Amino acid sequence: MKQIITTPHAPAPIGPYNQAVQFGNMLFISGQVAIDPPTGELVMGSIQEESEQVMKNLKTILSEAEMDFSNVVKTSIFLKDMNQFTEVNTVYGSYFDPDTAPARETVEVANLPKFVNVEISMIAMK
Repeated sequence: MKQIITTPHAPAPIGPYNQAVQFGNMLFISGQVAIDPPTGELVMGSIQEESEQVMKNLKTILSEAEMDFSNVVKTSIFLKDMNQFTEVNTVYGSYFDPDTAPARETVEVANLPKFVNVEISMIAMK
């Protein structure tokens, strides 16, 4: 059965979608950007700071579904500038055991919502 996962401790959706949807043992997390949940403001600064906020938002949603990064099986990273790949990858990699890291693709895009530099979505499984 489909269950909507939502938490006030992660950014509210900025469109007609949910933070996450759980179906059985699978969790599908919508793309997260660097919005600070308490203020609703974008985290502006370095790409590392943006990436860190994105990962914190994803962690919060995983926790709401009683999961953590060890449950993640697939991620998608969208970057406005592939020249920032190394910095984003360093932050992202700090959240995963390299031996059990999920499948992933990183794609350069022309633009992202709110003109951010990075967006990450995830699929997790209990």
